[in-house]
Amino acid sequence: MTLELMIAFVAFAFVTSVTPGPNNTMLLASGANFGLRRTLPHMLGISLGLMLLVLSVGLGLGQLFEQVPVLYTVLRYVGAAYLLYLAWKIANAGAPNSQASASGKPFSFIQAAAFQWVNPKAWIMAIGAITTYTPQENFMVNVLLISALFALVNCPTMSIWTLVGSLLRNWLDDARRLRAFNIGMALLLVASLYPILADTGLF
Repeated sequence: MTLELMIAFVAFAFVTSVTPGPNNTMLLASGANFGLRRTLPHMLGISLGLMLLVLSVGLGLGQLFEQVPVLYTVLRYVGAAYLLYLAWKIANAGAPNSQASASGKPFSFIQAAAFQWVNPKAWIMAIGAITTYTPQENFMVNVLLISALFALVNCPTMSIWTLVGSLLRNWLDDARRLRAFNIGMALLLVASLYPILADTGLF
């Protein structure tokens, strides 16, 4: 991989990681409801899950979906159902300093990593990384490099959303503000379903 291509890929990884999507919406809500420290496993899980997804696409998982399209269709519907469940959980989260919030649990490392496999934006990012920025020469070495670079860029970039959420904790101590915020985050998460189901006729 040339230096120019690597710089272009880092820019791609930054832009796709920092822009709104299911991961960043959940990190913003988690930062507001649980704080930065308790959300760290969630952030690290996203980066590892994305790295493994990019690696898997590079190793041929994308070709499997082309050969057996029904597998990808099933994945989309499972992802949609899970996103609706997460939206419901966010909409009903308690106040940041309440007993409900203290006893609640943010996403674990494993949950966040596993979620990437049903996250539509993560799939777009992974497929784009492999098809656009991975040279065919020394392909496997480049796949490993692209996967590692994506994780390195992704984690600190998306932490911005968690930090913003954690800075809102005191302001969201008001029950009405928190309710409005969590409902707004839930609606954003539901809106992210559009790219999954747009071509099914349901939306």
